[in-house]
Amino acid sequence: MLDDKDIAILEALQENARLTIKELSKKIGSPITTVHARLKRLEKEGYIKAYRAVLDPKKLGFPTVAFIFVSFARTQGIDQRKVAEVISRFPEVQEVHIITGEWDILVKVRVESVDELGDFVVSKLRNVEGVEKTYTSVVLESVKETTKLPVSYKWGAGEWQKSTSQLP
Repeated sequence: MLDDKDIAILEALQENARLTIKELSKKIGSPITTVHARLKRLEKEGYIKAYRAVLDPKKLGFPTVAFIFVSFARTQGIDQRKVAEVISRFPEVQEVHIITGEWDILVKVRVESVDELGDFVVSKLRNVEGVEKTYTSVVLESVKETTKLPVSYKWGAGEWQKSTSQLP
């Protein structure tokens, strides 16, 4: 069970995973040894899966984002999860989800250009055994893109209510 201090640790790390234990301790108002122990417990219990740098895709040459819906060919011997796994191995692919509805798999890709996106779809994705058809939507503008989870809201700290009270 998570308490307010655990939530504060998780929120602070989502904002800046480079905080030292000393800085984290000061930020949440707990002793260093307590914060260290809590942090190790949160890692051990799987609440914290990894620490990563968030890179700027445009600066690194990946300004084009697309979501590709994939229809799975239901034939004997082909497993939908295996098809999703094969798709996930392409370096252009950031996310792969097995979904409900008219389409079976949703794929998020980042590439240099629309030409590169077309090449990916035609030369790679459509050649995966089990892919029947695709539908591609190119992102024109991203309003919000985050990996941050609303842990304060979920666990009752009320941050969401505070942040939305100023909407027009």
